[in-house]
Amino acid sequence: MAALSAVVFALSWWLGLYLLARDPRKPVLVLAAVGLCGFALVVALDAVRVAGVGAADLLGRIEIFLVAVPGVAWFAVLLELARSGEQWRGRAAEVAAVVVVAVLALVGAGLAGGVEGPLRFGHWLMFAVISLASLTAMVRAVLRRPRPGSVVGVVVVATLFFALANAILIIPLGLVPSALALAATGFDVLLLGVAVALWDAFDEGQALRADMLRSFAGTVLVATLFGGQALIGLAVVGPEGRGVVTVLLFTSLAVAVAINVLADPLAGLLDRLTFSPALRADRAALRGTEAALPLRADNPLDDLDDDAFARVTRRALGHYGDLTKLVASPLTALPVIDERLAARGAPDQPLERANELKAVLADRIAALKPRDGGDFGTTEEWRYYNSLYFPYVLGVRAYAQNATPSGLDPVARQAWKWFVTEVPQRSLHNWQNAAARVIAADLRSAGDFGARSSAERVQAHRSH
Repeated sequence: MAALSAVVFALSWWLGLYLLARDPRKPVLVLAAVGLCGFALVVALDAVRVAGVGAADLLGRIEIFLVAVPGVAWFAVLLELARSGEQWRGRAAEVAAVVVVAVLALVGAGLAGGVEGPLRFGHWLMFAVISLASLTAMVRAVLRRPRPGSVVGVVVVATLFFALANAILIIPLGLVPSALALAATGFDVLLLGVAVALWDAFDEGQALRADMLRSFAGTVLVATLFGGQALIGLAVVGPEGRGVVTVLLFTSLAVAVAINVLADPLAGLLDRLTFSPALRADRAALRGTEAALPLRADNPLDDLDDDAFARVTRRALGHYGDLTKLVASPLTALPVIDERLAARGAPDQPLERANELKAVLADRIAALKPRDGGDFGTTEEWRYYNSLYFPYVLGVRAYAQNATPSGLDPVARQAWKWFVTEVPQRSLHNWQNAAARVIAADLRSAGDFGARSSAERVQAHRSH
């Protein structure tokens, strides 16, 4: 049983950290990671409790509260997946719903008192809260259709959330054989992690298979090396030392897997402690490029329809200032990139292609600027240019917390004031999406990459 628990723990712990490492700024990935890592901790805590470390009652009372974490986190993920792409909406309603579910689940945990049977009212309350919340979020996500053709995907992911959130409570209660429950949940965890990662990769316009397989292979290696030693110890140690070795098993797995998955952030931390700022920046750029390379598809522009092309263009614009993100963009395979590299005799390397993509995007943004000779305007014809140039090219962050116009040039200050006083954030996102579609249509036009094309397309877009 300890070996099977270790496998499920390592799998869910790896998937949670892998999703977190993809982009810790994306709520959907952070929430999914919290759920998966919380699930892993419950599996480990339950195995330690069963092994008999002398504090089974205390561990059971802690475990029942920890059981609530995955279900609440995955309910929040479903709400996040239901959000309509790049559309901006307030999260107040979603946050309130998550808080209500969390409070009810914790109340149920308090009433249950522990994870061991028999079933009590608190257990039933936790079942009901997690089940109803997951099903409601699933229906909401399906009705909102957050991605074209993704209804089946939403149902699959939501079903996995629902099954795992309840299974993590069923396992310690002993309602089904532990070995069967652990094996089934381990398979579900794998499907869940892959589904969320694929969802995010689709959203970013990235390939995933090579990067995920490499991370999985590394995790299998370190888990076998470190966990295998503890499992050997469990096989030879007496009953009195089984609890201590079980704790050692899961702590060793947790540390080894974390070091493997979070190698790049840990390398950055060590660089900050030892290297100069210039050397740190160079090493960070190289690590970012290395990490982005497996996320590039072999033929990234093949089979991209107009909607998908517009989506990856929008993502590339959002990553304008981050070369490590642009390296993985499918747009680095545009024919115009090849032409520009050949024109200046530059080598065909990932960073060179990312820099050329950045230059191409800058040209397309500049082509949206009205040709009246001014530097800034607030009329309708300026909206697309303003929505991309100032936030992305100049880095004007008008809506950031505690943002000020200090350090901006006079024109950027004008733009900052206009955004803050006259432009709702939702309107800015809508303009950025529309401008991205114009630029995407321009880039997609075969053999026409001129600046005039962008201006003409803006006029055509407005005429509709």
